[in-house]
Amino acid sequence: MSHRFKALPTDAPYFCVVGSPIAHSRSPEIHTAFAEQTGTALYYERIEVPAGEFAAALAEFVSAGGRGLNVTVPLKEEAWAAADEHLPAAGETGAANTIVVQADGRTLADNTDGRGLVRDLAVNHGVSLAGRRILLLGAGGAARGVIPNLLAAAPAELVIANRTVARADALVERFGHLGPLVSGSLEAPGAGPFDVVVNATSLSLSDAVPPIPRSAVGRRTCCYDMMYTSSGRTAFLDWCLAAGAGSVSDGLGMLVEQAACAFELWHGVAPATAPVIAALRRPEPV
Repeated sequence: MSHRFKALPTDAPYFCVVGSPIAHSRSPEIHTAFAEQTGTALYYERIEVPAGEFAAALAEFVSAGGRGLNVTVPLKEEAWAAADEHLPAAGETGAANTIVVQADGRTLADNTDGRGLVRDLAVNHGVSLAGRRILLLGAGGAARGVIPNLLAAAPAELVIANRTVARADALVERFGHLGPLVSGSLEAPGAGPFDVVVNATSLSLSDAVPPIPRSAVGRRTCCYDMMYTSSGRTAFLDWCLAAGAGSVSDGLGMLVEQAACAFELWHGVAPATAPVIAALRRPEPV
């Protein structure tokens, strides 16, 4: 199945974000803004790639002369499996959100999600994770990709809650050596309120909310959705506010921060993220 990757001139390095759904992705805007800011030449687009088709899509992309891919849901674990080599963050998590096509055509995987999430919380929202109790919702590739960085921030406890508890248990077994990690169900994640609640499920894409108890959220709880919208609000964040959360944030800042890490990996220059986040938050002219 063709994924319509373009064959472009060599003076326009080709980059792309893949996933499904993908029409909502703002990665092209972000990387174009980084390129303008740093004087970097590139062509960047979004391509729909359904679950189960990443390996074939990667081969097509490399054949088309592509230089790097960003990978979003539901393909992060497929991307890890398809890559020839892995940087430590990807190797540790078993999920990849960034692919580098090297000069010899071999592919190198990284995972910048955890760095992006922790930086967005700490730098852009002033949320310290040290000594805090964190509830992480979901046990898929998105959750897997941020666990090492969350634990590296030295929380008092990180609880992984998932509909299928066995999947959360498997992550505890894999990452438990890195810090205080426990598992639970969405309906019974442990004693609340938590200091920080991070939604790493994809339920917000369908305006659904994980079935966690209201007691998980308190007036000092920071609730964070890794999904993002133009308004900055999701069904999950609206639920958290109704439950009495102290603050809420969607994942736009994380998207920009992890993209900056990928951009630096590809181009060797670190872009400034604050002006890009601010620009993406501005309402579009009517």
